[in-house]
Amino acid sequence: MRRTVRSAVPAALAACAAASALALSACSTDNGNDADPSVSARPTAPDTSNFSGEPPSALASKKAEVKESASKAAESASQRAHDFEASVSADVERNRQEFTKELDKADGRGNAMKDVSLTGKPLAQTNGVRAQVVNITNSTDETASYAVRVDFRDADGKVVESTVVGAKDVKPGDKAQPLAISTKPPEPHLTAKIAKAQRY
Repeated sequence: MRRTVRSAVPAALAACAAASALALSACSTDNGNDADPSVSARPTAPDTSNFSGEPPSALASKKAEVKESASKAAESASQRAHDFEASVSADVERNRQEFTKELDKADGRGNAMKDVSLTGKPLAQTNGVRAQVVNITNSTDETASYAVRVDFRDADGKVVESTVVGAKDVKPGDKAQPLAISTKPPEPHLTAKIAKAQRY
């Protein structure tokens, strides 16, 4: 009789454990709204609006590289502009020296006085700078270069300033219009006249 009781106890315990397991399983699955705690939610992107500090070193390095490249490009453009301006100034000065030499070789007032005339530009159009348009017309049947000296005289006829301009390789019948510019102030009034004109 004792053997029967002892054998029934383990069986009852096993049955109870099985029933408990079923009950726990039923509790965990009966409610469809409860999420399985073993499953994690889908990750979301962090809110970067509250981030502070320096950007990652690779990004910062790239930005610095782009900035340096832009700076070098601007510096290069500025240098090219400066070189071009210097080149133009050198050409202008070289031509002026050539024109001056030709005028020095001219007899009297030169051989091209009839091919040259002046047209004054209003001071309002030149921001107060006295400028004369030197109208050069090649009246010959051959390509020629011209050198012209313009004198600026005061009311007494005294030469206050002279400037030399010219035009190179003007074709037959063609015109050129270099500017003769005075560095003197607009007042007192000065009169511009052609002093020499040489065709060569």
